[in-house]
Amino acid sequence: MADGCLITLKTANPQEGFALAIKLSQMGVKYAQPSDEMRNELRPAYAENAHSLIAASQVVAINFRTVAAANDYWQDEK
Repeated sequence: MADGCLITLKTANPQEGFALAIKLSQMGVKYAQPSDEMRNELRPAYAENAHSLIAASQVVAINFRTVAAANDYWQDEK
């Protein structure tokens, strides 16, 4: 992703795919709440909330599943 623009979901390996999934998740939050100040104000409310953290993990997992599918689950990786 360059300048907030998604160019491709293709990655060299699962580790890069996971990093992309995290980035996609972070960017989703930034698009939903573009104010840095507001995100920082809201962070304490979910930072110690187990349900919020589990929900965040689920978003990353969904994005990773999408990236993995786009990469044909890295079938050629040995």
